[in-house]
Amino acid sequence: MKSDAVIFDMDGLLIDSEPLWEEAGAELLKEFNIELTPEQYHSSTGLRTVEWIAHWFNFFKIEEQYANNAVTGIINKAIDKIEKHGVAMPGVPEIFAFFKDRGFRMAIATSSPIKLANIVADKLNIRHYLSSITSAEALQYGKPHPEVYLNCAMQLGVSPAQCICFEDSFNGMIAVKAARMKCVVVPAPGHYNLEKWGAADIKLHTLHDFNLEILNKMAL
Repeated sequence: MKSDAVIFDMDGLLIDSEPLWEEAGAELLKEFNIELTPEQYHSSTGLRTVEWIAHWFNFFKIEEQYANNAVTGIINKAIDKIEKHGVAMPGVPEIFAFFKDRGFRMAIATSSPIKLANIVADKLNIRHYLSSITSAEALQYGKPHPEVYLNCAMQLGVSPAQCICFEDSFNGMIAVKAARMKCVVVPAPGHYNLEKWGAADIKLHTLHDFNLEILNKMAL
């Protein structure tokens, strides 16, 4: 089926925000004398903050009564850091122009709060390209559940099979494939060669690498 829509994840794909989220999480967990290893942090990339907190609070046996304030604390820290220091990932302006020139509808589907998604859309000057900005914040399930992608496709008025999705996290890739959409994964440099990306349709080093040849290949 011909693809008519493109859906982008946001953190770590469009904006270099993952280190800033990691800082926010580290600052919060430090209050409980906890420090995650890089591997531990990467394993939970792509989760909503509420699920991220629930996962690590359960893992480290932190009392649940502190969870709500922890979620709010991380989100506020991250929004402040990203608004001040977040920069576009390589290839962002070019890939939006590429799909606009070919008549694709475009959207963002993110685990982050809608407030942050709106800040990023303006910060990167991509709002005028977007037909929808969808957040898993208020949905029943977050990634790796496909709900945010299915909801985004519904808002775009297309079937899941008509969507090409760009992701940078394993949890996001699983969500895309569970939604039965085509997946282009752009892993962080240190994780590019890991076998776990095998479920993706295409794997790229950066958004710059996407081109007409790849698009035509995905249409087959």
